[in-house]
Amino acid sequence: MGMLGSVTTICLVIGLCAASAPSTVGAATPPATATSTPAHASAPALVSKTATSTSTSTSTSTAAAPTTGTGTNTDTADALKMPALARIKAKGELAVCIWPDYYGITFRNPYTGQLTGIDVDLSAALAKDLGVPLRYVESTFSTLIDDVTKVRCDIAMFAIGVTPQRSERLAFSTPYLQSDIYGVTTRSSRVVRRWEDIDQPGVAVAVQAGTFMEPVMTERLKQARLIVIRPPKTREAELSAGRVDVFMTDYPYSRRLLENADWMRLIAPPKPFHVLPYAYAVRPGDDAWLARVNSFVAAIKADGRLAAAARRHGLTDIVAR
Repeated sequence: MGMLGSVTTICLVIGLCAASAPSTVGAATPPATATSTPAHASAPALVSKTATSTSTSTSTSTAAAPTTGTGTNTDTADALKMPALARIKAKGELAVCIWPDYYGITFRNPYTGQLTGIDVDLSAALAKDLGVPLRYVESTFSTLIDDVTKVRCDIAMFAIGVTPQRSERLAFSTPYLQSDIYGVTTRSSRVVRRWEDIDQPGVAVAVQAGTFMEPVMTERLKQARLIVIRPPKTREAELSAGRVDVFMTDYPYSRRLLENADWMRLIAPPKPFHVLPYAYAVRPGDDAWLARVNSFVAAIKADGRLAAAARRHGLTDIVAR
């Protein structure tokens, strides 16, 4: 199959149009739907930050019936004062921020609405360990800090790169994954054929707004032109239209492209370029909650749950030991 000629075709091939874009970045958010989970996990309610939605999944014998909500804590003042473990106990649920367009991590299938990924599995495991039902709150890398610090969720679980900028505002768990940066171009590109072609005069390099690639490439590019892509635009659509020559991504997202779009080509760095640890993010200042999350990370590394989830989603190569 040759290069796809329209954004519509890209949506059909790799499901880009199914990802919601919160209104905080200028795009409408479609109603969220609850999704099925692995057989061993409770069925969580999935809510949107910006639109009230009704969950329709069937609860299991270990899960409470899914709730309906806006994804915003209506008792923010009280929630900000309450330690997370006490808040989770009082609410009787674990609210987890996810980005539902992160392939292999927290990805919503555009055809079935089902959430899959390593952090779908592991968030269910954390809720089970805590003995409470699970509720998802949609987030993005652009809204992540506000979502966590304003207690729209108790924890963000979508392979968050630990950067100095984020560490100033968030508290991070022990890393559980790590990834370098990769380039993605078209198979027919004559401009970018190898890694060394990226930082050259006249080359347009795209990054997704809010991802760790944005500050890294801002610093590292000396000759190429950096273009920051914000929803509803997508890196894939901009590449297909010829408005950019290459875009930068990480290992999990690159798998989505290689498995679903044969007109794109992955360009790996010839040596480590900027390997970044991935961790879970919580509101800073709550040492007991961070310690509990770190205990969970240590447990899933030791008992094999992390390794098993990584195998299921093709991420074994980037598990942090």
